[in-house]
Amino acid sequence: MKNKPFSISKMGFFFVAVLLLWIKSYLIYVYEFDLDIQNGIQEFLLFFNPLSSALLFLGLALFAKGKRAGIWIIVIDFLMSFMLYANVVYYRSAADYITLPTLTQTSNFGSLGGSISSLVAWHDLLYAVDIIILIALFIWSKKNWSISRMQKKKPLLVLAAGVMAFSINLGLAEADRPQLLTRTFDRNYIVKYLGSYNFAIYDAFQTLRSSTQRVLADSSDITEVENYTKNKFAEPNPELFGAAKGKNIIKIHLESFQSFLIDYKLHGEEVTPFLNSLVHDESKNFTSFDNFFHQVAQGKTADAELLLDTSLYPLPQGAAFVTKGNNTYQALPAILKQQQGYTNAVFHGDNKSFWNRDEVYKEFGIDKFFDSSYYDMSEENVIGYGLKDKPFFEESMPMLESLEEPFYAHMMTLTHHHPYLISPEEASIKPAETGDPSVDRYFQTARYLDESLKQFFNDLKEAGLYEDSVIMIYGDHYGISENHDPAMEKIMGEEITDFKYKQMQRVPFMIKIPGVDGKGTVHEYSSQIDVMPTLLHLVGIHGQDYIQFGTDMFSKGHKEYVSFRDGDFITPEYSFVSGKYYDNDTGEEIEPSKEMKEMEKKIRHELGLSDKVLYGDLLRFYTPNEEWEPVKPSEFSYGKESTQEEE
Repeated sequence: MKNKPFSISKMGFFFVAVLLLWIKSYLIYVYEFDLDIQNGIQEFLLFFNPLSSALLFLGLALFAKGKRAGIWIIVIDFLMSFMLYANVVYYRSAADYITLPTLTQTSNFGSLGGSISSLVAWHDLLYAVDIIILIALFIWSKKNWSISRMQKKKPLLVLAAGVMAFSINLGLAEADRPQLLTRTFDRNYIVKYLGSYNFAIYDAFQTLRSSTQRVLADSSDITEVENYTKNKFAEPNPELFGAAKGKNIIKIHLESFQSFLIDYKLHGEEVTPFLNSLVHDESKNFTSFDNFFHQVAQGKTADAELLLDTSLYPLPQGAAFVTKGNNTYQALPAILKQQQGYTNAVFHGDNKSFWNRDEVYKEFGIDKFFDSSYYDMSEENVIGYGLKDKPFFEESMPMLESLEEPFYAHMMTLTHHHPYLISPEEASIKPAETGDPSVDRYFQTARYLDESLKQFFNDLKEAGLYEDSVIMIYGDHYGISENHDPAMEKIMGEEITDFKYKQMQRVPFMIKIPGVDGKGTVHEYSSQIDVMPTLLHLVGIHGQDYIQFGTDMFSKGHKEYVSFRDGDFITPEYSFVSGKYYDNDTGEEIEPSKEMKEMEKKIRHELGLSDKVLYGDLLRFYTPNEEWEPVKPSEFSYGKESTQEEE
């Protein structure tokens, strides 16, 4: 039988598959990921790094017998392509890459924005062209292939070539970025230098290593952490220590709310007039921190909760709420209850299991969790993630009033979340006009949140809960990722550089303390990890006994630097972003001093210590003081149904 025209051998088919996967991967790296290529070596490695993965993974198929080798090449190519495309979709929402811990959060893939369809583009069909070509080529050529197994020499040579390519890749990467695999907190570096496929292997190794740390940990491991946090501790401001003792605390979570919204005008209108009035409060009730930053990682809202209630940093991969949900915690709710008899409650118009909250809250010592089962979740009240903010606050009031005082109540809003859906009837401001739907609607849902907050304040006053309660308002994380920089440049009227994007990670933090005049706008630098020590001191609980990485924001000894999970940090004078130092006043890159380099080491050390606490579950070995009693999760149950059963 004569060979068909354009027929190709088994090895030829393999090399076509390698070439197509290589080209596709490179194009996706360039056009879908923002990898901050800074020099020729990085540009070369970005192009080169898919080759080793393609040779190694597709090369395994060559060991299959006869035509099955072609089938396995297509299957492996499809799986690698699917993994790569999943990262594309995830990156469009989160500006991050999927890790193994995030895959355990399958119930939370609404975090992709409530609608995956909003993250899919028509040109994505092009990413399947290589698969179609391979299938057609296989069908056309397979009849001419031998049915016997290929001699092992050829596939072994292919694998050896893959190993050699990876060795060259890693060597060049280490030359440009020393200790790449040992001191990198930022996943962008791994993908940039080694590619997304090798990142998946690196992530699997890191996950395996972290899972063994708890088993190997012992009581001596907490000593270094304890010494560090006690040394960092800032003594309370004597004028404010205990100023809020016995007062209710109402903590209001502003979903996806960034500080640039404050005082921003769209179409000549203030987007958030009510919040603006609190910031510029002439009656001096509120203190507002305008250099307050979020510090979340892949856990987003769950990470913010961890930061605020434990003063621990989020994990580098996944969410501690999911992967370390059954750890021992010494969280703010349990401390307030044990030290001063507080009732603790969370209000959230979503399912109780989202982010594993119904398990983690037990470890935190939270008494009541008013989840979606307590609310009217009829169609007209729900959009996107769950209950709309206006009915949420309205329906929460009777439950809030039912709490035994003093209480610590956490109110979690939902409507202002990607993709920022709102009905025309409820939108009281026109969208922006950037051409990016998410950015354009962002201001409409921010206005809706602002209106719901005003309503809630009026209800608190009518119920007699406003005057004598601490009211704290904070933003949980960014709302607009760097994938939307072109649209945001139209909004901000300037280029969004790496430095500028990091500066935009400011979120609101404002607080009203009964009987204490507000300080207006405070310019000191602070972040979410500082909230727990601040609240402890306000109610008169000395925080030095507890493992906390933040410091009291009102203390003269407050540490004015902001650490991010990727190792970047910001001080009042300079910022460290993506391996570069910048002057905060000019935004220009600067040469680092010895002190700046020391600060970089300090930040990495601090993040590493926090990771040890979570990965090793070290708080099980630590007793803060004689009065402390470990939280017993079995004492708590959540959901309206379980509450009724108990009654």
